[in-house]
Parts: sequence; C-alpha cells; structure tokens
Amino acid sequence: MTEASKQDATAFDTAFSSLPLVAILRGVKPDEVEPIARMLYDEGFRLIEVPLNSPEPFESITRLAHALPRDAVIGAGTVIDPADVARVRDAGGRLIVMPHGDAAVIRAAKAAGMWCLPGVSTPTEAFAAIAAGADAIKIFPAEVITPVVLRAMRAVLPPGLRTLPVGGIKPDSMDAFLAAGANGFGLGSALYAPGMAAATVGERARAFVAAWHAR
Repeated sequence: MTEASKQDATAFDTAFSSLPLVAILRGVKPDEVEPIARMLYDEGFRLIEVPLNSPEPFESITRLAHALPRDAVIGAGTVIDPADVARVRDAGGRLIVMPHGDAAVIRAAKAAGMWCLPGVSTPTEAFAAIAAGADAIKIFPAEVITPVVLRAMRAVLPPGLRTLPVGGIKPDSMDAFLAAGANGFGLGSALYAPGMAAATVGERARAFVAAWHAR
C-alpha cells in the first residue's frame, strides 16, 4: 500500500479526530456549493455531506470532491437506496450518511470501500448497525433522543463506538450531549439553510467550532 493510499484509508479517522462535526448541506445547489464548502473548510470542517434530497446532489458532490483538498471527506446524506451508494462513490463521495439503519445500505457502503454513518434511535438499531459494519452511528433525531436517553444507551454500547447526535443541534446544546457520551455531531439548519450566503455559513461554522474547542 502506498503512503497516499494509507492516508486515504484513514481519512475519516483523521478528519473525525481533527473536528468531529459533520456539515449537512441540505438543499444546497451545485452552483453555490463550492464557496460554502470552502468557507467550512477554512473554519476547520473536514466532514461534509450533501443530502440526496437536495437539488442535483451528485453534481454537488462531484464539485466538492474536486474543489476541496483530499483531507476533506465528502459524502452524501439521506441515503436510503443501496443503489445510490455506487452513484455517490462515482461522483467522488467517500461517506454515506443515513437517516435509518438499513443493513443493505450499510453493507453496500462497506463493499464499496466507503465510510458509513447509519441513523439509529434505539440500542437494538445501534447493535444491528454495528453488526452490518457501521463506522459510527448517527443518533437521530436528537430532539427526541435527549442526553438522558443517550447516556442510557451508552451504558450498553461498545465504549469505542463513535456516536453523533443529529437534529436541532446548536452551539449551546452540545455540552449536555457530550457529557452524556456523544463524540461528535451532525449539524443541519443551525449551520446551513437553503439560500444562505457563504459568509453567513462561515459565521455559524465559527460559532460551532468555538463551542467545540471550549468544551
């Protein structure tokens, strides 16, 4: 294995260690995605997803894969069809994020050599996702899976399992989840909303990064 391929194989781990915040660009358009993503990258984000229910998501993923340095791990969110995994890979994506824990999608992602973050809301779903090959789990929706619930789940989940609450996360709500055992977060509308200017996204990104480092 070459040095470049070794670095690529550990890109998710490196990105997660650097800043375990996943930017969710739901609704972004291809003609606006690059300046937004560059702003996020400049603020320290290395994990960026374009949900597949966005306009022309595969085009946006392709543009990001070419525009950002290789240490940025680009992928797709809201992946519910195993057939879409190959389309994401062919567009240049390396990360599959799901709202659910369908083992068929997880297995397809791992077979394609991609990282996968399935969505779970119960220990049963979490253990099924782990068995299918999940690299981390998305605790979703975090508005319902409160820190109290997460703490109870962490008592039975593998200690090394990375958990990322997603849904309604704001800079001032992270501490409670971190105290309950969260390892990172997926950030949606509090970071980016459709039509938002890159500069505004940068300001919001800066607030999240500051909150993370202040923990």
